Order: sequence, then structure tokens, then C-alpha cells
Amino acid sequence: MPTDAPSPAHIVDRALDRIAAGYVFPDRVDAIDTALRTRLAAGAYDGLSGPALCETVTADLQQACPDRHLRLLWQDEPQSMDPVDEDDGKAAFLALMRNENQGVRRFEFLDGGVGYIDVRRVAYPSEGARTIGAAMEMVAGTRALVLDLRECRGGAPEGAAMWCSYFFPDDSTHLNDIYERAGGTTRQYWTSSHLPAPRYLDRPVYVLTSATTFSAGEDIAYTLQAHGRAVLVGETTRGGAHPTARYPVTEHITVTVPSARTISTVTGTNWEGVGVAPDLPVPADQALDSAHSEALRHIGHSNE
Repeated sequence: MPTDAPSPAHIVDRALDRIAAGYVFPDRVDAIDTALRTRLAAGAYDGLSGPALCETVTADLQQACPDRHLRLLWQDEPQSMDPVDEDDGKAAFLALMRNENQGVRRFEFLDGGVGYIDVRRVAYPSEGARTIGAAMEMVAGTRALVLDLRECRGGAPEGAAMWCSYFFPDDSTHLNDIYERAGGTTRQYWTSSHLPAPRYLDRPVYVLTSATTFSAGEDIAYTLQAHGRAVLVGETTRGGAHPTARYPVTEHITVTVPSARTISTVTGTNWEGVGVAPDLPVPADQALDSAHSEALRHIGHSNE
């Protein structure tokens, strides 16, 4: 470790300060603090730096508190440590999304009039609405839709609500709520009244999931399943239901702190720690074929 690099003790202290200040479950903070300081005193982090330190501390965080969003992340490019530049990681996420076509990887027209959209991340509506609308425009004339979230690693709750809005007729469906620790407020998420592309109604929707599907990707899958609007095909998802803020610990290390929790208006709970279970469980690499076959059966076609 370079002599001028922050020590593991400094990194753990700063991470714990952020967790204490912002974690959505303040009653769990003492257990997290005790666990990490015990590991630190035992020398568990001696000689570790960079990604190895982040991975080890993350494993201990999640052992002390099984929340998949509690993490230390390493990044090669230095980040600003100036408090005025902090925005919970939103600017960095927006830049990432611009480079990744707002999370929409590809569209395909499958045999039998079935549409297919591959979504890798969930964009903010403010920047992603047009791209998402373009994808939904492409499938507007299909007879069934496969929405592939197998590689969707998360994104914006507002974007998840926008994706879901396409599958309901108007703005009268209350999708879920998000409770935020800061201020003790609860924000309601409803379907949108205006969308940049036609809604996808009265046709079957199949959502593909895997053990990689996470966070906002799980939000879409869980919400559509709970409201009876989609059939989930694939594997149980990873299990992260807490919207998260990101805070710099060093120029290269960020701590992610869940600052809110999602509450389904249908189930009264969420998928944290357990994931979203598919309706048709199959290995992830077989999910597309299975969903396509189900779609063709539903709309009266065969694979031949």
C-alpha cells in the first residue's frame, strides 16, 4: 500500500460514519459498527488495499447486516472529495447511462409476432424517456412481449415506474411506495399519465430474470408480477430492494448506503434478501426460449 494511501482504519471509520448518518434501518447501525470494528481490531484488513479491501469489508458488512446494497466499491478513476460535488452518485450514473443507450441494449422481432427488448439498466425518465419510448414504439404492433431483465443491474426507481406504466391503461395504478429515512417521508409511485410511445395493453408480457437481476430491475419484475401484468420466467433474482445513495470515502472508494426501502402496494413488503421468484423457473440461459414458447402458445402459434 502506498505510504500516503488512507489506512483501512480511516476507510472503515468514514464508511461507518456514512452508514450511521443515512442507513434506512438506524436500529441496525450498532451491530454493523461493532462487527466492522471487531474485524478491524483483529487485523482482518491489515495489508489489504484497493479492490481486495473493498471486497473484504463488503463481505463483512453483509454478514453483519444482510443488505445487498451495503457495499464498498472501488473505482480506478479518482473522484472528487469536495462536499459540494456530492450528489449521491447521480451525475456519474447519468453519464454511464448516456454511454449505454439509457440501458436499452437491443430490440428484436421474434417469430410469431413476439417483441423482445433487452434492458441492462433502468434510466431516469428525465434523460431516458425518449430511448425507452423508442423501444416501446418498436414493439407496439407485436402480439406478445418479452422484456429481458436477466442482465439488468439496477437504476432509478422513477425509471422502473415509467417502464411499468407502459403495461397499464392510465395513471390510476398505484405501483409502490418508497419510504426515505431522511425526513421520514414516503413517496408514492403511480403509473404515468403521459408516455412518449403507445401503451402495451391487452397482450401477454413475459419478464426474464436471473440471479444477476438486481435493484430497479427487480422492481420492474416484482411490480409487474404483483399486479398480475407479467409472467416471470427464469431464476430468482439477487434480492436488493433498497434505493441507495453513494458517498465518497476516498478518491477511489465509494460506500453505498441504502437510504430508503420499497413497499409494494399489493404485498405490503418487497424482495430484499429473498429476491423475486419466477412464475416459470428455468435456468437463465433457457429463459428466452421458454418465454417465447409460452408466448406462441398463448397467442395460438406453434414453433414450427
